[in-house]
Amino acid sequence: MKRLLEEKYAIVTGASKGIGKGIAKTFLDHGATVVITGRTEKDLKAAVEELSAHGPISYIVADVSKADEIKTMISTFIERHGRLDILCSNAGIFPMSLIENMSEEEWDYINTVNVKGMFLAVKECIPLMKKQGGGNIVITSSITGPITGFTGWSHYGATKAAQLGFMRSAAIELARYGIRINAVQPGNIATEGLLSMGEDYANTMKKSIPLGTLGEPEDIGNAMAFLASDLAKFITGQTIVVDGGQILPESSDAMEVPIEE
Repeated sequence: MKRLLEEKYAIVTGASKGIGKGIAKTFLDHGATVVITGRTEKDLKAAVEELSAHGPISYIVADVSKADEIKTMISTFIERHGRLDILCSNAGIFPMSLIENMSEEEWDYINTVNVKGMFLAVKECIPLMKKQGGGNIVITSSITGPITGFTGWSHYGATKAAQLGFMRSAAIELARYGIRINAVQPGNIATEGLLSMGEDYANTMKKSIPLGTLGEPEDIGNAMAFLASDLAKFITGQTIVVDGGQILPESSDAMEVPIEE
């Protein structure tokens, strides 16, 4: 059976750890050739070593908030592989800060990485994908911001909502070139960052999910692989929520109501 991304060339930004690494693994398992990017070469090398058994993978050191590094990232990718079929704009940061304590610099920095970084990566890919006659862009957004809120993440939520606003207009603009753009909105995922908060914190997060477990980074990768594949050839400007039902309960009591069998 042909894998979803056979003979496709993909770049996944912010993929040395967490959700990005899970996306890269899933793309490899679906047959893609993958390049991962990030700011720390040591972490990228470790990720490539870990994932190399799954398929052809390499890395490029790049900071998505810097236009010159994005240009170098894409030109290096093309030098290696000749074409770019899939851009996964995943790079992002999620520091916590209360509004009353938040500095202007904090606000600017998270917007620079999460929103401007996405914009720069998408912009740089458009000429290549137009020349090829098409391509696919997938964005890692979040349920936080577009759907839910969380104390300390007002700036983060704003960036994630902004990504979806960008995506909807971009979908219309790019459709004429055969370029599709979609997004995935993860809920609570068992990344290194979440698990580092301790078992009690992880268990608290699980309690908010009707399916009773945290998601895995590969769960996001599978949704991304679908959106980037020909199975989704008539889908653009849309989002898929991957959260185990996290956004569904009306209140915390909703999952405690006994059900008679």
